[in-house]
Amino acid sequence: QVQLVESGGGLVQPGGSLRLSCAASGFTFSRAAMRWYRQAPGKEREWVATITSVGKTNYANSVKGRFTISRDNAKYTLYLQMNNLKLEDTADYYCNAVPNGLNYWGQGTQVTVSS
Repeated sequence: QVQLVESGGGLVQPGGSLRLSCAASGFTFSRAAMRWYRQAPGKEREWVATITSVGKTNYANSVKGRFTISRDNAKYTLYLQMNNLKLEDTADYYCNAVPNGLNYWGQGTQVTVSS
């Protein structure tokens, strides 16, 4: 069965950094495009970044220049390096995979940016 497990969230101060991880299993990870989404309290879930099976990346304007999405196919793991964190980055962050026309989500990891 497909499983996505996020980790690495926590409490950080503005300007700080975190690296989120998403451990994947149950599908051919190397062939799948992977995405990060986030959802702040009371707001709609929004797309953050995408990385394709060939390494092409795209980012939401709000995180360009600060976040980096990457993957390690040998470890079946997706990453999101977050630098220069802002208060507005506070949210639950979710890993997303779309293999075989299906959509899979992890349970999320909480990121809180606070001074």
